[in-house]
Amino acid sequence: MELAAAPGEVVALLGPNGAGKSTALRALAGLTPMADGTGRVRVDGAAIHALPPEKRRIGMVFQDYLLFPHLSALENVAFGLRAQGTGRREARREAAGWLERVGLGEYAAARPRALSGGQAQRVALARALAVRPRLLLLDEPLSALDAHTRLEIRAALRRHLAGFGGAAVVVTHDPLDAMVLADRLVVLEGGRVVQEGEPAEVARRPRTGYVARLVGLNLYRGHASGGTVTLRDGGGRLDTVDRLEGEVFLAFAPSAVALYRSRPDGSPRNLWRARVGAVERQGDRVRVRLDGPPLAAAADVTPGAVAELELTEGSRVWAAVKATETHVYPA
Repeated sequence: MELAAAPGEVVALLGPNGAGKSTALRALAGLTPMADGTGRVRVDGAAIHALPPEKRRIGMVFQDYLLFPHLSALENVAFGLRAQGTGRREARREAAGWLERVGLGEYAAARPRALSGGQAQRVALARALAVRPRLLLLDEPLSALDAHTRLEIRAALRRHLAGFGGAAVVVTHDPLDAMVLADRLVVLEGGRVVQEGEPAEVARRPRTGYVARLVGLNLYRGHASGGTVTLRDGGGRLDTVDRLEGEVFLAFAPSAVALYRSRPDGSPRNLWRARVGAVERQGDRVRVRLDGPPLAAAADVTPGAVAELELTEGSRVWAAVKATETHVYPA
């Protein structure tokens, strides 16, 4: 697997559990050896893969922050500087400046147990940045926070990353964190890169089922001929307004799927009979999973529609998607 990040760029490694995200991050930091001994890590053109972690000049924010419980916030931030040989007084002065930058100047004397999750995250970030790294690594930096704190800290983290002159690599399984924090996404599945690009492009054109689920789209692969796509694995045929030829992906949003108790009048072209596999509440909408054959899909409807259509697991419905609601692009 090859991974590159330019100075000033934030790259997010996104993928399911076990995809290899944290392993890749720890390999960059020198905490995990390269599997075959042939891996190389370069920062600003200098090879650092043979160096021990403490010599790599890499900043790292761990998932649970790993602050030293017996040290104050100030001493935690100063720790890396002291390890690099900075004098005690100068290290404390620089650490105090970093705490001010992350908005925690008044918490310099506080021990980690007295800090909230968001405050601990900011101390860990200040500690990582204080050593002036050229590469900053963040492993699930927001996963330990509650929903309200996560919103606030995500915005603050984005500001700090925007002001960081080196390259930054963020590991996350949360698509929103990745979309907000990163300039570029690298999606891993099974230890290999399956898609990469700017967040908007990845969201608009997912290339695997995992990515499609993350961004909330139904995704299929098939063969296009003119305005018709013949789907793989007996999924049938769907009409589209995109006229392509050859192997393609076809995507549409769950909100584009209309459900009916009986076959609708006019019989829209993209129409199929489906079995309801599950009904789940998601905020003010309801996600209905439709099982194949011929076509499995997710549909979003209102709670009122659930009652009106009598949608329960095992019930049968008609599903339709307008050709104008589909999006087709080369595979």
